[in-house]
Amino acid sequence: MDFQDWEMLATLHHTENITQAAQQLFLTQPTLTSRIKKLEEHYGVQIILRKRRGITFTPEGMQLAEHAIKMLHEQREIEENLNNMKDQVAGILRVGVSNFFALNKMPKLLRLFKQEYPNVEFQVVTGWSSEMHRLILNHDVHLSFIKGDYPWKEQKELLYEEEICIASPWDFEWQDLPKLPRIDYYTDETMKTIVDDWWYQNYKQRPNINIQVNQVETCKEMVINGLGYAILANLVVRPYPELIIKPISMSSGEPITRKTWMYYHEDSLQLNIVKAFIRFIEGLDMKAL
Repeated sequence: MDFQDWEMLATLHHTENITQAAQQLFLTQPTLTSRIKKLEEHYGVQIILRKRRGITFTPEGMQLAEHAIKMLHEQREIEENLNNMKDQVAGILRVGVSNFFALNKMPKLLRLFKQEYPNVEFQVVTGWSSEMHRLILNHDVHLSFIKGDYPWKEQKELLYEEEICIASPWDFEWQDLPKLPRIDYYTDETMKTIVDDWWYQNYKQRPNINIQVNQVETCKEMVINGLGYAILANLVVRPYPELIIKPISMSSGEPITRKTWMYYHEDSLQLNIVKAFIRFIEGLDMKAL
């Protein structure tokens, strides 16, 4: 097997889907299927089994996939160590980024960093904070930007804290919220738990959710266009003074907030590229960025 085979098997292992794997590898589906068949012929074993939805690995295929993942990891370590030995900030920085941070902070952050370190390339993965937590746990990225608190015993930096609030296109009284139209959006379990706990501590009725969307940005646009209120983090709606924004609070009166962290492993500081990036982050006001 060569590097392309390792990458193919690792991607199939991650996606468990030929169509998705082909998209991630920038291949056509027939090309990917042909490469799988050639690998099966080379080893004389069946590597995958097709299911109604997706694929699964045979025992022989799983052994090859695990070997491919191991080899990719070792190859990455070799490349990082060689770049580090040059005593310069260069190479590929692998970053996991929660969705909101990816949209609103990451482009400016990477542009500023690349101005200072032009020899750095970026490999960025975005998604729910729970997914970014898994990536950093598995050493799949050098560091992760995560919204909310997740179990973590290694290094972390608090980037900023923001209030959870009601954002509404019209003024409202707190007691009227259960009757008013609410726009909800899919989010990670941590945020959902925060909002649900607050709601049922204050109201007996279920919220009147009449629009459900996939992303917080879509939710925000619905609110701006007067279709209902939403419960979301303050930074999402801060640029819109026309909205009525009221923070939600605990029974003690203390505002309910959500923190955004940078998680990383202590041993990753041995890499010049990671050390430089973390120092760069520490010199910025991430909330104002």
